[in-house]
Amino acid sequence: MSGGSSINKSTSTLFIFLFVSIQAARPPFACDQKDRATKNFPFCQTNLPIGDRVRDLIGRLTLQEKVKLLGNNAAAVPRLGIKGYEWWSEALHGVSNVGPGTKFGGEFPGATSFPQVITTAASFNASLWEEIGRVVSDEARAMYNGEMGGLTYWSPNVNILRDPRWGRGQETPGEDPVVAAVYAERYVRGLQGNEEGDRLKVAACCKHYTAYDLDNWSGVDRFHFNAKVSKQDIEDTFDVPFRSCVKEGKVASIMCSYNQVNGIPTCADPELLRKTIRGGWGLNGYIVSDCDSVGVFYDSQHYTSTPEEAAAAAIKAGLDLDCGPFLSQHTENAVHIGILKEAAIDTNLANTVAVQMRLGMFDGEPSAQQYGHLGPRDVCSPAHQELAVEAARQGIVLLKNHGPALPLSPRRHRTVAVVGPNSDVTVTMIGNYAGVACGYTSPLQGISKYAKTIHEKGCGDVACTNDKLFAGAVNAARQADATVLVMGLDQSIEAEFRDRTGLLLPGFQQELISEVSKASRGPVVLVLMSGGPVDVTFANNDPRIGGIVWAGYPGQAGGAAIADVLFGAHNPGGKLPMTWYPQEYLKNLPMTTMDMRSNLAKGYPGRTYRFYKGPLVYPFGHGLSYTKFITTIFEAPKTLAIPIDGRHTSNSSTISNKSIRVTHAKCSKLSIQIHIDVKNVGPKDGSHTLLVFSKPPVDVWVPHKQLVAFQKVYVPTRSKQRVAINIHVCKYLSVVDKAGVRRISIGEHSIHIGDAKHSLSLQASVLGVIKS
Repeated sequence: MSGGSSINKSTSTLFIFLFVSIQAARPPFACDQKDRATKNFPFCQTNLPIGDRVRDLIGRLTLQEKVKLLGNNAAAVPRLGIKGYEWWSEALHGVSNVGPGTKFGGEFPGATSFPQVITTAASFNASLWEEIGRVVSDEARAMYNGEMGGLTYWSPNVNILRDPRWGRGQETPGEDPVVAAVYAERYVRGLQGNEEGDRLKVAACCKHYTAYDLDNWSGVDRFHFNAKVSKQDIEDTFDVPFRSCVKEGKVASIMCSYNQVNGIPTCADPELLRKTIRGGWGLNGYIVSDCDSVGVFYDSQHYTSTPEEAAAAAIKAGLDLDCGPFLSQHTENAVHIGILKEAAIDTNLANTVAVQMRLGMFDGEPSAQQYGHLGPRDVCSPAHQELAVEAARQGIVLLKNHGPALPLSPRRHRTVAVVGPNSDVTVTMIGNYAGVACGYTSPLQGISKYAKTIHEKGCGDVACTNDKLFAGAVNAARQADATVLVMGLDQSIEAEFRDRTGLLLPGFQQELISEVSKASRGPVVLVLMSGGPVDVTFANNDPRIGGIVWAGYPGQAGGAAIADVLFGAHNPGGKLPMTWYPQEYLKNLPMTTMDMRSNLAKGYPGRTYRFYKGPLVYPFGHGLSYTKFITTIFEAPKTLAIPIDGRHTSNSSTISNKSIRVTHAKCSKLSIQIHIDVKNVGPKDGSHTLLVFSKPPVDVWVPHKQLVAFQKVYVPTRSKQRVAINIHVCKYLSVVDKAGVRRISIGEHSIHIGDAKHSLSLQASVLGVIKS
């Protein structure tokens, strides 16, 4: 890792490693082979199918024991040799101590803290997302072996960043459903591992299902909010990442959210839980509530008259585990008064126990299992910390480079004024749902490796409530060869249960930037830390500010990555995973209005790049480079026949309004391949993100354009790379009608990648005959 402090573990001798491993070994959770009373139970026999083992265990439990297993703090069953277990751990972008299942200390003082998800998403690098998941799960398993963590991690957050004010937008992969879906799949695969059969390295959880993207805005909070959502928006926006998480990622858990959707709490809705997640998508795992959600829909939403009715409603809907004590307290009485059958508890409990068995928790001694060798030396390792730096580098986005002002030169810019409330921060860089980092490299520390620095904060903190410290910052800019302003937000401005009221920089930050820019005798670069977008139109239009860089919340080594980008050691290749709107966008736009599509007749602008066409600060996918790429389409099909399943050829709804129902098409292998040439004609090697958009032929209720594929490609200077991109037609070239039915539009689809455009004609084919 470049710069900063570190808590790397010594691995100097084999003796020390063996000693640490022995010290970190944990006793078995269950099925201890030394326990003669329990080791021969069928549920302990690893040669039996997991389903048989689960049935044997549940058949041995009393009702009282069962209900004590329905909460996150599951009770021990001593007579069966089963210890208590804390289900709640978090690993959003590194092992976290937010949940009670994980703690730091002793041989595990910290864990690798990667950039916040919104920053990592800006890399548009799916293999990086999976690799981060793999590293995080290595560290999670090591901490489990050392009795400092669990194996069930309630991450990732794959909600759509629908409104730029949302305080938790930083936790998400951004506003695009396809990006969020791919992120969900790849991060989950990294966490859970590619194990044989159903085995799990750790159990991931995609949250918060569904249409959850408001925490606390203008007197409305998530505990009382009823999200009124159309079938169309559910199908083509809000559910897309969760479907991918289950179907492609094979996630072991889904978390339902606090809010209601169309009048029903998500954690009590059988249409969402039992019918969609488990029945429609085929979840192989458990469904858990957001913490105290069952209590919330009873106490705050008054959805049921009694606590027993609330417990029964949740379990019947398909909720398997309650983060909180509500089900453990009220389920037994719900059975006694006859509103819930014990068999329903058995069904749901089978889902949680099966996940524990897939994790190896009923296989006896952990040290003898596949990941039993992982220990303290596998946490905060040099390789893991270097990946954290690289992830930050790849996620940083160059928004403006007038002149060009960047990159700075250590030879010409020997003295740099480093100014701003985020100029020397550490914890700010890891955002929320973070743990204890291995060590930090602040922006000031990172820049100091390239140049002599003059440091002045200019504001006491990001609130920047006055201009008392401006003079020192202005004086620093006058003395330096270049000025770097590190501004933006932190968790005091945007966080869980803290939505923003506007998009402008807080307090006097804008005034500080302008005053320092006027005084600077060298180039001025503005670096922004934030999760959500910020309206910096003033800086984009100010010729004195040559460069603007967005770093998101760049993780433990963010300062090193920022400096590498500023001084050209790394050529930036990140792209914005969300639209940056002007402040005026929010005029008369309640966060509570869930509609994605615009209604200009009613003054409603629409949301995200897919449905909003108004003024922008920066568009979705924006990001500059220190080199120049030229993209051309080398080869792509011009026509494609969509075969219709013979069972539906006589159905008038199959081909109507020039579209085909996806469920009526033969979709399994229906894809197109586009060959794209990417030429680097600039002066530096670099990575380029190919964003492939499609505009369907219908214009009424469809997106203006939608992302259908993306890929990161590295191209050395003065060279060319040819990239083949596959696009599944039914999955990505389809649109959703007002009834929530996914259809393939017949006619000319416009495909574009940067300035390159291609027309693809899709036609219906019935028994080999093309139908228009």
